Amino acid sequence: MKILNIIIAVAAGLIVLLGYFFRIPAIDDLRGQLLNWAVTLSGVAGLIAILNLIFGVHWKRVKEKHERRGASLVIIISFAVTLVAGIFLGPSSPGFQKLVTHVQVPIESSLMALLAISLVVASLKILQRHRSWMGFVFFLCVVLFLILNSGVLAFTSEIPVLRDFLSAFHHAPVAGARGILLGIALGSLAAGIRVMIGSDRPYNG
Repeated sequence: MKILNIIIAVAAGLIVLLGYFFRIPAIDDLRGQLLNWAVTLSGVAGLIAILNLIFGVHWKRVKEKHERRGASLVIIISFAVTLVAGIFLGPSSPGFQKLVTHVQVPIESSLMALLAISLVVASLKILQRHRSWMGFVFFLCVVLFLILNSGVLAFTSEIPVLRDFLSAFHHAPVAGARGILLGIALGSLAAGIRVMIGSDRPYNG
C-alpha cells in the first residue's frame, strides 16, 4: 500500500510539472483536474481544521468551564455569525463584506502594532547577544521604517530633495519581501522534489 501511495504521489507531481513545460492537451486536461481536486481537498481540510478548532478546543473549554472560556465563547459566536451571514448573504454581499471588514481591520491593526513592538524588542536582543554590524543595521532599519511609517516626517513631502531621498527608503522593504518570497519558492520547490522522489512521505501519516 505504501508503494502505491508513492507511485500515485510521484505520478501526480510529474503530470502537474510536465503540464507547465509541455503544451499537450491530454496532460493539460489531467493537470487541471488534479489541481481542481487539490483545491477542493484543501478547502475541505481547512473546514475540518476549523470545525476541530471550534468544537474540539473552544467548545470543550466552555463545557469544562476553563478559565479562558469567555474568549472561547466569543470565538464560537463570531464563527457562527460569520458562517450564517456568509451562507445567507453570500461572500460578495456588501453587508457581509462590511461585517467582515469591521472585524478584520481592527485585528490586523492590532497585529501590526504587536509586530512593530516585537521587531524593536528582537532587534535590541540581537544587539545584546551579537554586537555586530549586521545587528546594528537591522536595529537601525527597524527604527527608521517605524519613524517613516508613523507620519512624523510627513512635512518632508514639500521638500523635493528630502522627499526623493526618503522615498528610496520606502522601497527598500521590497527587496526584503522579494528575498522572503524567493526563500519560500525555493523551500516549496525542495519540499515538492523530496515528495516526488519519495524521500518525504506525508501521505503515509
